[in-house]
Amino acid sequence: MNEHHLAQINIALPLEPLTTPRLAGFVAAIDEINALADTAPGFVWRLQTEDGDATAVRAFGDDRIIVNMTVWTSPETLADFAYRSDHAPIMRRRRDWFVPMAEAYQALWWIPAGQRPTVADAEARLDHLRTHGPTPYAFTFRHLFPSPAQSDTTATPSLPDDLSCPA
Repeated sequence: MNEHHLAQINIALPLEPLTTPRLAGFVAAIDEINALADTAPGFVWRLQTEDGDATAVRAFGDDRIIVNMTVWTSPETLADFAYRSDHAPIMRRRRDWFVPMAEAYQALWWIPAGQRPTVADAEARLDHLRTHGPTPYAFTFRHLFPSPAQSDTTATPSLPDDLSCPA
């Protein structure tokens, strides 16, 4: 069993409120994509309210920002879900629904298996990444770091470019 799991946060700023016709395609896909994640190999946990999604979670001092936070067994299982499953077409439509972010909008970090990250944890990790770039505290798919259980403390090779998250 893995001693550590990979936590991830990604945020998005919708072009309009979720209740508008422009965002209807995104909103219509939320339940399906969440169900896909819940059954994906390597999936451990996702942030959600009693409504079953995280669209009501507020963070980063902006009530318009949407938060997605999940935990996975490895970077590979997260990448397979995000970029190689039926989630990928949603990612490709990101610019149809969301403001392009000038700063990093996704961060990865290792947590002990069984731990659940908080929104405050995620805010701190993303802020750290934005300020300091990739470090073992917060990193990206392009600059992965090994889990604390691994003996090597240097950055590991990144995943292939075809797995890089579109800006």
